[in-house]
Amino acid sequence: MKKTCRAGLLLLTIVSLLGSTVVSAQPPKREVIAYVFVKDRLIVPEEIKAQLLTRVNYAFANIEDGKIVAGFAHDRENFQVLRSLKGANPNLEIVVSVGGWTWSNGFSDMALTASSRKKFIDSVVEFVRGNHLDGLDIDWEYPGLIGNGNIFRPEDKQNFTSLLKELRHRFDQEEKKLGHHLVTSIAAGASVEFIANTEMSEVQRYVDSVNLMSYDYYVQDVDAIAGHHAPLYTNPSDPKHVSADASVKIFEAAGVPSHKIVLGLPFYGRAWTDVNALNHGLYQPGKKASVSTTYRDIAQLLLKAGYIRYWDNAASASYLYNEKTKTFISYDDEESVKLKCEYVRNHNLGGIMFWDYSGDTDDHALLKTLHAGLTVTKSTNQGAHSASESR
Repeated sequence: MKKTCRAGLLLLTIVSLLGSTVVSAQPPKREVIAYVFVKDRLIVPEEIKAQLLTRVNYAFANIEDGKIVAGFAHDRENFQVLRSLKGANPNLEIVVSVGGWTWSNGFSDMALTASSRKKFIDSVVEFVRGNHLDGLDIDWEYPGLIGNGNIFRPEDKQNFTSLLKELRHRFDQEEKKLGHHLVTSIAAGASVEFIANTEMSEVQRYVDSVNLMSYDYYVQDVDAIAGHHAPLYTNPSDPKHVSADASVKIFEAAGVPSHKIVLGLPFYGRAWTDVNALNHGLYQPGKKASVSTTYRDIAQLLLKAGYIRYWDNAASASYLYNEKTKTFISYDDEESVKLKCEYVRNHNLGGIMFWDYSGDTDDHALLKTLHAGLTVTKSTNQGAHSASESR
């Protein structure tokens, strides 16, 4: 009994010493996080199935003169629409995501000094307050790397940590005034390069979730080989040896607790043309195809003559191949999403996020599949590699 009391006192002392700037290590609920990217369009409330989500990451705010600013014309109105969804789901969190592939050029300068970081964080607090939001998602693509032709520095590695630590500390102060939690999260590149240019064992202390962008492993603009762009497991024949599972493992090895890793899904595909028929096009040379690859459009392609759906059992990944047009399309479908949900449950991950909401079918096939897959109470025991090739 005395040992238990002493242990409790020790735990309280440790918590006190750590202070409030560390996000709780207690396992959170399983997240279903939708990146909503509508640009200059007004959101229609009925299009967002709030009951199936835990968080909306509204993409994107920009950085100008070191401050966060609205990215598109109707952002303020769209924030109001998203807040109204709390009527259907009071626990829904509305978070703004800043940066992204196109707008990451301002991060390195903004994070460079304590004063520049304070200027940004002050603007974030004003932005969050003014729009009645629930937090900030930082999508810096990428610290210490050029990304889309961005300014970058070796110091980004430490400055990324400092930015998140200082943001978390400020949000802790604001929470006391607002009376509710403010989310801090990051979108993380699923690569060893991202790990090498960040301090993830430290970063994870200051965020609610690490939203792992476990897709775009193969991209038709860059890769001259048609491969899986979001495989769950690594196919031994894959020249690049990539997968979501491999990325999860390197993030865990870098010090990120499993319950803070949120697995990313694409609601879109990647397409190549001039791909020969060997292995139905998988890992064959090809070039960029001009094909719409939202999941909505891919589902329609399945109804057209010539497009056949195949299943890679080793990778737990689906793909299409049209032998007549020599077109190869890598994508996630309901079968692969179910297996990714099972993976999240079995590996105690924090949930699933997806890019982006608009890519789903009109009946929300993928969203409904992943919501059901994360809320089941018992495993179906079908295994992650059980599905056979199918059309």
